[in-house]
Amino acid sequence: LFREQKMEEDYSKLTVAQLKEKLKEKGLPVSGAKAVLLERLGAPVPEKTNKRKAETQKGPKPKKAKNDSEDDEDEEEEEKKVSNQTDFSRPEVPAGSLKIVTWNIVSWNTAQKHGLEKYLEDEKPDILCFNETKIDQSKIPEDVFDGYYAYFNSCDYNAGYAGTGVITKEKPISVTKGIGIEEHDTEGRCITLEYEKFYLIATYIPNSGEKDPDTKMPKNLDKRMKWDKDFQKYLKDLDAKKPIVWCGDLNVAHKEIDLKNPKTNTKTSGFTKEERESFGKFLDEGFVDTYRHHYPKETDCYTFWSFRGGARGKGIGWRLDYFVCSERFLPSVTDVFVRKYVMGSDHCPLGCIVKV
Repeated sequence: LFREQKMEEDYSKLTVAQLKEKLKEKGLPVSGAKAVLLERLGAPVPEKTNKRKAETQKGPKPKKAKNDSEDDEDEEEEEKKVSNQTDFSRPEVPAGSLKIVTWNIVSWNTAQKHGLEKYLEDEKPDILCFNETKIDQSKIPEDVFDGYYAYFNSCDYNAGYAGTGVITKEKPISVTKGIGIEEHDTEGRCITLEYEKFYLIATYIPNSGEKDPDTKMPKNLDKRMKWDKDFQKYLKDLDAKKPIVWCGDLNVAHKEIDLKNPKTNTKTSGFTKEERESFGKFLDEGFVDTYRHHYPKETDCYTFWSFRGGARGKGIGWRLDYFVCSERFLPSVTDVFVRKYVMGSDHCPLGCIVKV
């Protein structure tokens, strides 16, 4: 939600947590003070930061600093502890059913570093949809995962931005990239797979951006509203042929129950009145939010936590990832589940069981 930025970034304005994420994406060590992280990224170090760096080196009893390998080992160990809380055998997948998962992975490289293949081994999904892949699809080998067909849709003008992908055990009847409207199709935000009984649409919906200092509203709200309107027509056209299952990071928390702090976020992208009402229009057109159908009053079912301020550990999250289906297909979606303890991204995987 908060990560779509200009291509040229001023690293000095990022928090330590954000700088560490940048370093992770580049495969660089993440230990050290802010000045050290900036130097590692090749960015100029502001004078104040240099001063703080010098001050931290003073004092008669400095704490023993960990080396980079120790820091990485601690991080990996913590992720293992958290991931071990997940029972991947639940929910059960009855014979004749599919386990479909969607996950915003931050970037392909980050996901691989944080054990994507191990997650696949544990989860055993029949279909896994990726959001925010940030990679040129030509650089992903066709046989990257044994037993899966792989399809990716990358951003045209910057492979390190946005992007979607799907790996699937069953070969689809057809694969479509984009929604057929040029202004929406340059960033690789949608990929559609046709199966015998339904269409699967994997998306990474554009967020409405940072607040405009004058209007106090998200800068790209109009663009987002245009996307929603055009995308709704795309879904309706598919739905006229066969049922749809739409999934991904939809960048909207529909109701107050879907985020920790609704009162303070009414003008924040993802929770504006306009975005929430726009998502509601999809539901008015005969589509169903499958998680809320199965768990209408469930709280703390978040799928996104900001990297800032230790939000995940504090339980300050948003439900931004969804499985939405055609109303007539709802009996086939027998369960929906959140893998809140799976680490490696600021989002966690969301899955559903589909009876076919």
